[in-house]
Amino acid sequence: MLRPPKLNLSWAPDAVGGFFFSAIRNGAETNSCYHGSRSMPHDRQIPADTPARLAQQITEGLLRERIVPRFVDSYVVENGRQALQVHASLYRDLLTLLQREALLAMSVRALEIVCNEPRASGRAKPRPMLRRDATLFRRKFLASLTRQQGWTAGDALDFQRDLQIYDELLARTAATRRNRKPFEAANHPFVDRCAFLLDSPFMEKARLAATGALTSIEELAAQIVHPAEEKEKSFRTQ
Repeated sequence: MLRPPKLNLSWAPDAVGGFFFSAIRNGAETNSCYHGSRSMPHDRQIPADTPARLAQQITEGLLRERIVPRFVDSYVVENGRQALQVHASLYRDLLTLLQREALLAMSVRALEIVCNEPRASGRAKPRPMLRRDATLFRRKFLASLTRQQGWTAGDALDFQRDLQIYDELLARTAATRRNRKPFEAANHPFVDRCAFLLDSPFMEKARLAATGALTSIEELAAQIVHPAEEKEKSFRTQ
């Protein structure tokens, strides 16, 4: 499998995101978010293309690895639910909805790695990204994703709103996510939303299947953000 090019994230440790809004006043653009917004120190500037490359790589990675189609095909075969694929147009619509959920889950995990997890920067002590830096990174990431997906303003706002819902739900369930047993369905919005979309009459079976897809999504996000580390980890477990 081809490895994605490594993102240049050595300029800062990782952090948490926020949502942004832009307004034009007297010919100048003003940005605001629920974390607040301030200009970044000059010695901590984000390389201009890093958020855009992250957005591009997670989109390409989802398509390349075919995580959603493989997840649905596996569920249909293992549970005898061929009826889900009988109507071609409905099946395509289902894949489109599930692909969007996968993009949400992967965006959340990638931003979490970049923004929240402590990273070493030179000789400095590892620490998360500053909140204002994380907000700026997130704003640029979402703007790039909007352009790459060809979304309308309404589509972009819907995606941002759902991303915020993911963040808020995950913040509430952080402890249970860490303590989940391998055979249990993950307590994650991707799992619940995908299970409902995929096969609501058999929610528990669908949730277990969606948990496997979530694992693949989060592993791919880690591989994209820190490919060298994931390659080393894979080598150690062989």
